[in-house]
Amino acid sequence: MRLVRSVSLSAINAGVVAMAVSYAGPLALVLGAADAAGLTAAQTTSWVWAVSIGAGLTCVGLSWWSRTPVITAFSTPGAAILVTALPQHDYAEAVGAFLCAGAAATALTATGVFARMLARIPEGVVSAMLAGTLFSFGTAIFTSMRAAPLLAGAMVVAYLLAKRLRPTYAVVCALAVGLAAAGAGGGLSLDVSGPGLAVPHFTAPHFSPGALIGIGVPLLVATLAGQYAPGMAVLRADGYRPDERVVCGTTGAVSTLLAPFGSHAVNPAAITAAICTGPEAHPDPARRWVAGVSCGVAYLAVGCFGSTLVALFTGLPDALVATLAGVALLGALSGSLARTVADEQNRDASVITFLATASGVTVAGIGSPFWGLLAGIIAHVLLKARRDRPGSARRAAAGHAPDAGQGPVGQEPVGREPYGGVPGEARTPEAAKGAAGAPPDRLADRAARD
Repeated sequence: MRLVRSVSLSAINAGVVAMAVSYAGPLALVLGAADAAGLTAAQTTSWVWAVSIGAGLTCVGLSWWSRTPVITAFSTPGAAILVTALPQHDYAEAVGAFLCAGAAATALTATGVFARMLARIPEGVVSAMLAGTLFSFGTAIFTSMRAAPLLAGAMVVAYLLAKRLRPTYAVVCALAVGLAAAGAGGGLSLDVSGPGLAVPHFTAPHFSPGALIGIGVPLLVATLAGQYAPGMAVLRADGYRPDERVVCGTTGAVSTLLAPFGSHAVNPAAITAAICTGPEAHPDPARRWVAGVSCGVAYLAVGCFGSTLVALFTGLPDALVATLAGVALLGALSGSLARTVADEQNRDASVITFLATASGVTVAGIGSPFWGLLAGIIAHVLLKARRDRPGSARRAAAGHAPDAGQGPVGQEPVGREPYGGVPGEARTPEAAKGAAGAPPDRLADRAARD
């Protein structure tokens, strides 16, 4: 009876729209990764089925349990990483990496260890790894314009106009315009006469160090930092407080169970979640959980016909798919770049991470996302060790690099009165003049005392 009273057309519509937006761009990444790795049609269909069923079950179950619009999706950053990393390994080894990443995500989130671990890695370094991974998708927009200028140009213009007027539907509008332009130019070759219900395809996982390091580690870090944390932040921003360990632990467990069928990662959604958590879904926050259930049911329906969905997308022009993926990831790319340079203290390490990841270098069968993250962490540790080196306070007072906890050279130390003054104590011009005229060794003694 409570469900009947809570149901509203606006909440159901918000859930369906969230599902459509989830597929509009990210599915192109999944199919791009599958095509680059040479997967069979059965394996690709099973992959789409697994992530759809996983997202559907977690949406329905968690929203019903918590009476909160918990929206889940398959990992977009993870799919982007797989476009370059998956072709470097055997598919069975990739499935083993999916399984290990899912198990690790479950353990880290369900126990609360993830939050403590994430605090140790600078946000700028993690964001730089994601930005480097997404960089090639952004540039693909303009390479597509060279191959199909009218198609790609029309999609970009439609995306920008919709972004200004109706940001939620920007990617959907780009897809609609792209389909219309491709159809007008005779570029569509859609044939759905054969496909029907999706059939799951089980792949026995193989475990190899190269795949675990090259796929598992970047997938785990990108999914946790790029999806789990923002996804829960969206819920908290709209006043919802579900048990984070239950929500994240459940999605990790479902990812693990469905990994042999191709699921790379199922996680709390961030962008599409905002469609269902705001007042557009329903004026009453207590009734928006129906949007989560609606989104989950839509996921399950689409997943059951995953083979038809794959057939539709594989008939699209390459330029349309590349442009669609690019505009769908523009928001994630711009946000990652902003966080990369916003962390001023760790900016050098973040830039190193971005460059190493964007280079696309592969060493020992391990892709660039891992090497970028490793390079950034090493740079962070070395630069932090230099800042924390004994005697840095003396050099800072003499006009050299600032010590940890101090501002940039030439500025006053953060959180304390300069030159050993008492915090909050008013300083007379005479006292300031005396401190300014004190010899360097005396200044160093005061700084050391502080």
